[in-house]
Amino acid sequence: MGNAVSAASTIGAPNAEIVLSEGTTVRVRVPASSANLGPGFDCLGLALGMYDEVEVTVTSADVVVAVEGEAAGDVPTDERHLVARAVIRGLEFAGVAAPGIALRCVNTIPHSRGLGSSAAAVVGGLAAASALLIADGRRSGLTASELVQLSSEFEGHPDNAAASVLGSGVVTWTRADGEFFARKLHVHADIRATSFIPQTRSSTALTRGLLPDAVPRADAVFNLSRAALGIVALTSDPTCLFDATTDRLHQPYRAEVMPATNGLMDALRERGHAATVSGAGPSVLVLGTVELGDDEARLAGEFGFEMVSLPIAAGVEVVG
Repeated sequence: MGNAVSAASTIGAPNAEIVLSEGTTVRVRVPASSANLGPGFDCLGLALGMYDEVEVTVTSADVVVAVEGEAAGDVPTDERHLVARAVIRGLEFAGVAAPGIALRCVNTIPHSRGLGSSAAAVVGGLAAASALLIADGRRSGLTASELVQLSSEFEGHPDNAAASVLGSGVVTWTRADGEFFARKLHVHADIRATSFIPQTRSSTALTRGLLPDAVPRADAVFNLSRAALGIVALTSDPTCLFDATTDRLHQPYRAEVMPATNGLMDALRERGHAATVSGAGPSVLVLGTVELGDDEARLAGEFGFEMVSLPIAAGVEVVG
């Protein structure tokens, strides 16, 4: 049974009939992601095997956050923390409250590098809220569709968030009424991902502001064909990956403010690798069917990047 706590002192849904019991603890693991994959701007995403973990315990009062790893010391440790906000939103959506929560976030996904760290934080918080509901037993957890919708509301677009929810590859779309949708792509077993990660950070808001409101028709048609080809390349014919990762819609407009990213991407493509900007950058992603080696690692170092081989990941999961 839930604790007898007044609605005014709880977090989550106001006047909730279900108040979670103190001491309930859940732990979830959520993958990084890469969005766009070249031409699929705000539409294509891929889950990558680099993980953040979120542990949530129902407490007697307040919201307290402890952060280990990436960004420790740089983020709020109260209800303003993005994971905490997502947990609270998940409980609110479910019509459930808690007296308080203590969060422990163990982060490995680099922040502001184009690897979906903010989406992973939101998905992790919402999935933790769902796991608390299941542990309590008086209400079902959140569905995958609800996780996609709620997490996408934080971001304003569903590509990174849906990849972290569903895993593998995703194709996403948004309706005019603000509904977000995603479908999972079963990525070809031979495809592997390699990330090239710099120490420098990038602002998504800044790089998104560089994009024009209108593009030439020829560029629009070019990207439509490449994005469609991307589905084929990812699921059934990886030999098309090089052509399927070309873009005229966003990468050229961002190149000037990310010269190292653009230079490394071009150098990798000159060597025949299907390289793209990962999300809004500054990381670079290569998709292919062979492991990259010492030559590519040295090339990455020349541009100030670290090469990291990552498996295609499954979606967020409860691990304890």
